[in-house]
Amino acid sequence: MVVFCFLVDQTRKMRRTKPVAGSCSRCGRGARVADMLTATRFCFIPFYWRSWKAIVCTFCGATLKTYR
Repeated sequence: MVVFCFLVDQTRKMRRTKPVAGSCSRCGRGARVADMLTATRFCFIPFYWRSWKAIVCTFCGATLKTYR
């Protein structure tokens, strides 16, 4: 019997952040605009990257809004 096992994972990293006017709708703390990078790996080899912007809460870490 042959069994194939593939490992796929996805990581998100914040590259740069800037403060934004307003607050988080969940906890009421401050929010920041972040340049995000998503990397998808297949068997430890990265094969897909995506850059996007998001408004992220500084306290609870919730993603409030995303932009492409």
